[in-house]
Amino acid sequence: MPYVRIWIHLVWSTKNRFPFMDAELRRSICSHIAENAVSKNIRLDCINGSADHLHALIFLGSDQTIANVAQLLKGESSHWVNKETFGRLKFEWQNDYFAESLSWSALSSVRKYIEGQEEHHRKKSFAEEFAEIAGAHGIMG
Repeated sequence: MPYVRIWIHLVWSTKNRFPFMDAELRRSICSHIAENAVSKNIRLDCINGSADHLHALIFLGSDQTIANVAQLLKGESSHWVNKETFGRLKFEWQNDYFAESLSWSALSSVRKYIEGQEEHHRKKSFAEEFAEIAGAHGIMG
């Protein structure tokens, strides 16, 4: 059996970065995604976000790809939100996502960053932060 230790910081946003998730809905979505992850054998360490995006810290299994994990989490959760939130606009995640690998030494700070998303984005919007990251790392936005 292979021994793999790959940590991924996965970030995805709502369609057109629409601020769809109030605090209560976001907590429900995160809780649902965590439950779904267990059923899909996705090792989700933590998940949180703000009104227009989510961050997840994932321990990738040897038989998993980032694309597959992202698709499983995003696809099932958008279906669940639309089923559970009667009377709201249609909920969709944006097709794209951001993923980066993490070193063991970065895990604690990334967990803290994910857990503090609501406070963090009171100071800087997701769009502003992503533009900074994209510019610094040559990522097309």
